[in-house]
Amino acid sequence: MPNIASLLKTEISRLARKEVRAATETLRKAVADYRSEIAALKRRIHAAEQTLRRLQRSGGAASAPSPSKEAADKSFRFSAKGLASQRRRLALSAHDCGLLLGTSGQSVYNWEAGKARPRARQMPAIAALRKLGKKEASAMLASRRGT
Repeated sequence: MPNIASLLKTEISRLARKEVRAATETLRKAVADYRSEIAALKRRIHAAEQTLRRLQRSGGAASAPSPSKEAADKSFRFSAKGLASQRRRLALSAHDCGLLLGTSGQSVYNWEAGKARPRARQMPAIAALRKLGKKEASAMLASRRGT
């Protein structure tokens, strides 16, 4: 027959292991979550560093964009198809659209064909084109032509 002291000792150690396991389980889960978050942050940093290196190689600005420029970019997305449909909606030729936007007609053709993208300074004019009606566009075009 086993000794009562040894049975008591094994039972106490079993219960102690069970309690410790229960107490550390939440910590294990938290550590696993933290490790995955750290890995995700490392991936984001790596991607940002690659983008920065690519911009520096191509001669782009290495500094972060200003908040006002970021806000302008987020408020308006350029789409070549969208510009073409706006031009059709207003019944404008590429030359006339260029006059309204302050560019050449060839630039408008290149934007619509996807060969080029408009510069940031031209984006507000393109965004304003969306809000124009046919009559307003023809009136603005007449005033820009000087007739």
